[in-house]
Amino acid sequence: MTKSSTFLNRRQFLAGTTAGAALIHLHPYSAFAAGNQAHLRIMETTDLHVHVYPYDYYADRPVDTVGLARTASIIDEIRAEATNALLVDNGDFLQGNPMGDYIAYERGMAEGDMHPVITAMNTLGYDAATIGNHEFNYGLDFLMKSTAGAQFPVVLANLSKTLGATPREDETLFKPYAILDRTVVDGAGNSHPIRVGVIGFTPPQVMNWDRKHLEGNVEARDIVDTARAYIPQMREEGAEIIVALSHSGIGAADHSDGMENASVPLAALDGIDALVTGHSHLVFPSPTYADNPGVNVDAGTIHGKPAVMGGFWGSHLGLIDLLLERDGNTWRVVSATSEARPIAQRNQDRSVTALVPDYAPVLDAVQQDHEETLAYVRRAVGETSAPLHSYFALVADDPSVQIVSQAQKWYIEQMLAGSDYAGLPVLSAAAPFKAGGRGGPDYYTDVAPGAVAIKNVADLYLYPNTVRAVKVTGAQLKDWLERSAGMFNQIEPGSSDATLLNPAFPSYNFDVIDGVSYQIDLSQPSKYGPKGELENAQANRIVNLTYQGAPVDAAAEFVIATNNYRASGGGNFPGTGDTIIFEGPDTNRDVIVRYIVEQGTINPSADDNWSFKAMEGTSVLFETGPKARDYVDQVKGMDITEAGDGADGFTAFRIKL
Repeated sequence: MTKSSTFLNRRQFLAGTTAGAALIHLHPYSAFAAGNQAHLRIMETTDLHVHVYPYDYYADRPVDTVGLARTASIIDEIRAEATNALLVDNGDFLQGNPMGDYIAYERGMAEGDMHPVITAMNTLGYDAATIGNHEFNYGLDFLMKSTAGAQFPVVLANLSKTLGATPREDETLFKPYAILDRTVVDGAGNSHPIRVGVIGFTPPQVMNWDRKHLEGNVEARDIVDTARAYIPQMREEGAEIIVALSHSGIGAADHSDGMENASVPLAALDGIDALVTGHSHLVFPSPTYADNPGVNVDAGTIHGKPAVMGGFWGSHLGLIDLLLERDGNTWRVVSATSEARPIAQRNQDRSVTALVPDYAPVLDAVQQDHEETLAYVRRAVGETSAPLHSYFALVADDPSVQIVSQAQKWYIEQMLAGSDYAGLPVLSAAAPFKAGGRGGPDYYTDVAPGAVAIKNVADLYLYPNTVRAVKVTGAQLKDWLERSAGMFNQIEPGSSDATLLNPAFPSYNFDVIDGVSYQIDLSQPSKYGPKGELENAQANRIVNLTYQGAPVDAAAEFVIATNNYRASGGGNFPGTGDTIIFEGPDTNRDVIVRYIVEQGTINPSADDNWSFKAMEGTSVLFETGPKARDYVDQVKGMDITEAGDGADGFTAFRIKL
C-alpha cells in the first residue's frame, strides 16, 4: 500500500465530521496543505492502444479489464475530490486493437476527421499527451491528421524532421515541450498561478520498428541526452514544475546511448520533478520493480522522483500526488506519493470484478465508431483456401499453427531487413493454444475454408503477446525442439495402443519450429521434464534435423520468430531468456491480421515439416474433439483412424507408427 492510501484514510476521517466534510467539499486535498502549500494531482493514462470501450473486439464480447471509458470514472472521481489536477497521456493511443485498424485501414483520416481516441480524450479534457512508438505504425500522414484534432498539446522532444548541432536546434516533428499555465488553490483557499512544463519522449528504436514509415523522413535522438538539453530551456522559459512524459520503460540504472527503457537515468536528471512512464505494459509502483537499482517501490520513486506507470489498455490510472510549497515567487515539490488505481480486480477463482462503472460521456462520444468497428471485425478481411483447425495439432503439422508461423516469419524478415541480422535464416516457432485438454472437447480452433474475419484471429492466437526474435545456434535449436518433444510419453517399440500425450505437458509449450524439417523418435525418453527441467541429458528424440535439405550444424546461427513470453524464458526453453535480438512493438494477433489483409487469400495448409519417426508394429492412442472426424482424411503421411469414444466427450484416435 502506498502512502497515498494513508492520505485517503485521512480524507475519510475528516469526512466523518461536519467541518471536515465542508472543508473537503471546498478544497479536498489542499485541506491538508498549509497556507503557502497546495496539492497537485497528476493523472496518467498510458498504452491505451485505442481501448476506449470495455470491449474485446477479437472475442466480440464486453470485458471489465480494459477501456478508457472505465478509467474515466476514476478520473471523474479524482476531479470531484481534488481542486488541483492535471490529466496526461503517455503515448501508444492510436494503434493496438481493431478499432485502430478500422480507422487506419478502412475509414481513413481525411482532413478534419476526428480519431475516436482523440474524441474520447477531448471529452475528458486532457491537459497534454506524448507520442508512443505505436503512433507511427500507420505512417506519418495518418499520425499528423489524427493528432490535429487534439484540444491539448501533443509533445515529443526526441524525434525530429531535421537534426541540428544540438537537440535545441532540431526541427522537431511535434513541439518538444509545452508550458501549461494553470491555477492552484492553496490550503488557505487562495488561488495562485503555476506554470507546469511537460516534455515527451519515445524509444529511438522506432527508427527500426517503423523503418518503412520513418526512414528518410525523421531522425531520433537519445532520450536522456535530449532531456538534458531541453530541461534548462524549460526552466528559462518559466516552468516551475516539470513533468516528463516518458513513453519508455523502467529498465537499467546506468545510461547508455539509445536506450529503449530509459526512465531510470531520465529521472536522475536535475530539473525533472515527476515522471510518468509506460511502454512496458506493467504497473508502477508494484513489486515487479522491487529489485531495480534506483527504484523505491514503497515510496513510488525513481532516483527520489515520484513516478508512476498506469498499466495498459486503460487497466489503471496512474496517480502522482505532489505537495507544493511557495518558494518566493515559484513553487517547489515538498513531498509526493504515487499509486496506480485499477479498474478491475482478478479474483482467486480467475473471475474478474469491475471496480468502476462506465463513464457515459466517453461511451456516447465514440458510440458510432464502436458500432462501425463491430461491423468491421465481423466482416471478412481475407480468405483461407484451407480449413484452419487444431484437432490434430499435437500429433501432426497443423494449419492453425502454420498460419501463425507464416505471419511471424513474414513480420520478422521485414523488421530485420537492413540490420546486422538480415543475412541469418529466419525460422518461426508457434504452439497450438486451443487443443482440448482442460478446455474440453470443443476447445479447438475451427475455421472453415472461405472468409476469415478479424475476430477469427482470436481462435488462432488467444493471448495478447508481442512478437520477439531470438538468435540461437543449431545446438540450441535442437534443444528447443527436444523441450517441445516432452509433450509425448516414451513409447515401447512394438507396443499397442500406448497413450501418446503426457497430460502434465501444456499444449502452449509444444512449439513447432517452421523452416526446418525434423522427426521425433518416441522410443527415446524425453530430455526435459514438463517444466523444462533436464531429466535425461543423453536423450535424443529429435532426429534428422535439416535446414534446406542439409543437416543442421550445431554451430550454425538462426533467428527464431516467437512471442515475448517464450523469448523471455517462459517455459524454460533452451535458447531463450538472454538471446533476444528484436523486441517488436506489435502483438502477434495484429501481425496475423496484417498478414491476412496483405495476402488476401492465405494458404495455411501444413507443410509437414515434422513427423514421428517410424516404429514398426507400434501404435498409440490420443484423444481429440469429436469434430476431428471431419478432418482426419486430411492428415498427410499418417495412418490414423478413429478408435472409439474417449473420456469426457473426447474421441480417441489410433496412430500406427
